[in-house]
Amino acid sequence: MEKKIAVIADIHGNHSALRAVLNEIDLDDKIDHIYCLGDLVGIGYETNEVLELLLSRDDISYVMGNHDEAILDILSGREVYSRGKEKEHHEWIATRLDPTFVPFLTGIPVTLNAEINGKRIFFVHYHLNESGDFLSVDYEPSEKKLDNHYRTSNADVICFGHHHVIHHFKSKERLYLNPSSLGCYHKPLASFAILSFSELGEINVTIKEIPYDNKKFLLGYQQLGIPDADYLLKYFHGNQHLKYL
Repeated sequence: MEKKIAVIADIHGNHSALRAVLNEIDLDDKIDHIYCLGDLVGIGYETNEVLELLLSRDDISYVMGNHDEAILDILSGREVYSRGKEKEHHEWIATRLDPTFVPFLTGIPVTLNAEINGKRIFFVHYHLNESGDFLSVDYEPSEKKLDNHYRTSNADVICFGHHHVIHHFKSKERLYLNPSSLGCYHKPLASFAILSFSELGEINVTIKEIPYDNKKFLLGYQQLGIPDADYLLKYFHGNQHLKYL
């Protein structure tokens, strides 16, 4: 029997984008489960709304993202990776996080494994070094580089996010997939992927971009006085807000 999963990544505190994607997923009753590749929070400011929506469901598994990790580090008094304006932004998000969500965030693992119709899938926010820390973004990825990094892995599919563009590489070793960022894009579209696993071992990948109304969300950056709002709106949302001013 064919089995299907949805893979989402980099929600980044964008509730309206998440709601649109979950509504689309719910239209397909053959999707068994949703895997979220981290960065539930940060950049976008709808932290509590996003976490409330995610936790209203019992069909999602998660891995930790660097922004999730940064917020937890700030709340626990640990040294955080971010500096300057980024750190100021993380502190702003952290002070507004409903503390009842902290145990959930704290319990999210860094990696996750699953087996579906005999295929092994590895989920991670981004590639890790030997110390278990996230590597810097590789802006020129290739199947050769990915095969080398995961040369000791027995996974048939590796799903990751962090870099906000689609990656879909197929080597002799395995399939690599990044569905792109659900919550950060230069158009009012929210991305996610559907993976189908046949009983015979065939894997099909569908990338979907779901339209949604992001006007209120974009205008909220400046209305709420979010630290570094101009930078975030330009580099993560393509200055879409300017057409609404």
